[in-house]
Amino acid sequence: MQNQQQNKQIANPQTGQLPKVKTPEMNDRDFLNDALATCKYLTDSLNVAVREASHDALFVDLLQMLEETHRSCRHFYTLMFQNGWYKLEAEEQQKIDQAHQQFSSYSSQFPFQ
Repeated sequence: MQNQQQNKQIANPQTGQLPKVKTPEMNDRDFLNDALATCKYLTDSLNVAVREASHDALFVDLLQMLEETHRSCRHFYTLMFQNGWYKLEAEEQQKIDQAHQQFSSYSSQFPFQ
């Protein structure tokens, strides 16, 4: 079962830069993980702020901040993935096809095509 689950992981090998024994001190992975978590929190908050901005100039500024924050999130994710510190789980094709079919049918409910 564990071998089957490992085959579903999408990840790069770890770079070996981390110490073998975890100490209380933060290492590169810890700093990147913290930065990514902070970016995710900021994008969530900025999404609300952009949506609710009542002044056009404020909207433009917040939207620019949101886009820059999304780019930072992507950068941190890429660094973590390249170093083998961020793993993804592959999904079975049948489940992907089912989700695609389910959500494709929703498009007929949109007021525009």
